[in-house]
Amino acid sequence: MAGGTWIQGVEKVRPGLYMNFKIAALERIKSGDRGTVTMPLALSWGESRKFLRIEKDSDVLELLGYDINDPQVTKVREAKKRAKTLLIYRLNDGDKAKVTIGADANATVVTALHAGKRGNDISITSEEDPSSEGKKLVKTLVSGRVVHQQIVGSAADLQPNAWVSFAGTGSVEKSAGSPLTGGKDNEVKGEDHTEYLEATETQHFEVIAYPFEDSSLKISFVSFIKRMREEEGKKIQGVIAGLFKDGAFSKIADYEGIVCVGNGVTLLDGTVLNATDAVAWVAGATAGASIIQSNTYSAYEGAADANPRLKNSQVIDALKKGQFVFVHDGVKVKVEQDINSLVSYSQTRNGRFSKNRVVRVLDAIANDFARVANDSYIGKIDNNADGHALLKAAANQYLRDLQDAGAIQNVDFIKDFEIDPIRSVGDEVYVNLGIQPVDSMEKFFFTVEVR
Repeated sequence: MAGGTWIQGVEKVRPGLYMNFKIAALERIKSGDRGTVTMPLALSWGESRKFLRIEKDSDVLELLGYDINDPQVTKVREAKKRAKTLLIYRLNDGDKAKVTIGADANATVVTALHAGKRGNDISITSEEDPSSEGKKLVKTLVSGRVVHQQIVGSAADLQPNAWVSFAGTGSVEKSAGSPLTGGKDNEVKGEDHTEYLEATETQHFEVIAYPFEDSSLKISFVSFIKRMREEEGKKIQGVIAGLFKDGAFSKIADYEGIVCVGNGVTLLDGTVLNATDAVAWVAGATAGASIIQSNTYSAYEGAADANPRLKNSQVIDALKKGQFVFVHDGVKVKVEQDINSLVSYSQTRNGRFSKNRVVRVLDAIANDFARVANDSYIGKIDNNADGHALLKAAANQYLRDLQDAGAIQNVDFIKDFEIDPIRSVGDEVYVNLGIQPVDSMEKFFFTVEVR
């Protein structure tokens, strides 16, 4: 379905619900689930150039080849602390590890299922099976841990598993341990990032984590997010790292769709995460927060300190420059303020647009109106007074639900959703929608009177 920002005088050709996303922006007809993050990574295992869906911790081992607590997948673990679902995209490919067991007619070739260095951690053992005369017990081990075993009479009976495939027709030679070798990770190229961003256009998610330091990549990423939000009508947010050097922040974005992480954290186990590493957690926290929740002062799970720990003046400077930063309050590591990178305000984007809770409400409304219109209204409802009444009734119920939930306030059910009956003719419907998002209490000003 088409969508995007509607501009008066610009003709729209494709059928769709076009929304003018201004300060008084659009809200949801039916609340949708949040919590999905997509993140591209250079990995040593897993299918290349494909979205790998992570919902449970065990999915990480199955799809990415490492336990979720392994340092090789730290960013995945950090994102999963808050995100409901991860769509991990492996940017690189490589060479598959292999080993040949036996020789000549009895040679069995074992090949890693996926390309990458992780294949070099796989080994195969083969021994006589004590319970089946003439058969072999063949085990697949990863870093010394048995992940699969099977009993076979010949190599032709060997079945592939989640780690390796077998090729051979002779007998299976005994082996105390045959390691696979030759697994290699290829370098990620610029076109791999381009292909990833193009692929995301067909996926459903709330946030993209982009944990890379290359400035040119981040500039392209910011442009992509702006195009998705403004031209394609896909109200997503992206998370990148700002550059922190010598106490000064440098920004590459000034936009409500971009969250710019200014520093990182040190975890309780001593792992040091810089701002680029912390992008994963921030993306998970941004996607996982509901539209009635702010991440301001939210504690970072498993963190012992901010990295670097900022002075008061640095925190103030960071906030003024639209940086999402972590602070240590003496006990916990917390988010200082749940903001995005917008710092240049205008008539259509005031200071409230810099607050991620407000943006989540606005984005949810836009996405929900588009989805429900696509499912239930476009091509199905007459564009006349009766059809307009149906649409207004559904919209008002939706707004009422949001107000009851505390996402918006002060709804006028007569004036806040108005369909222009004069302009809404043929196949076009023009709607004016006014909403007031609810923000969270963050600043308290007390006047103390001494008596």
